Amino acid sequence: MTPAIRVALVRPGAALPSRAHATDAGADLRAAVPVELAPGTVQSVPTGIAIELPPGYEAQIRPRSGLALQHTVTVLNAPATIDAAFRGELHVLLINHGTALVELPEGSRIAQLVVAPVALPQFVVGDLTPSDRGTGGFGSTGLH
Repeated sequence: MTPAIRVALVRPGAALPSRAHATDAGADLRAAVPVELAPGTVQSVPTGIAIELPPGYEAQIRPRSGLALQHTVTVLNAPATIDAAFRGELHVLLINHGTALVELPEGSRIAQLVVAPVALPQFVVGDLTPSDRGTGGFGSTGLH
């Protein structure tokens, strides 16, 4: 079953998330305001929308590859998790990794929104069963 996601437009300049193709996993989020990102800076960019996810779902805000390739701008806390109970305006934390000022007009596609079911496990204390990997962590399987 495909869930319906209720969207509230909470400021002027807001646009519904949209997909370029019907089968795309991510729906584009747009800036509800003009954005100026100086090199090395981070900005919280409002999208002008709030969403209502059904219980058992989450949304993730992910970078757009074109924005990263063309402007070296990406989502700082990627992927950002939106919980089902959150009802506030969605903001995107953008960072400019480049050396030039990046100007994005209002309505620019700045990130993708992906909605997915989420497991809600209970966490219990107990002994862990052994595995072939064991406790090997970072780099434990070699560099190449």
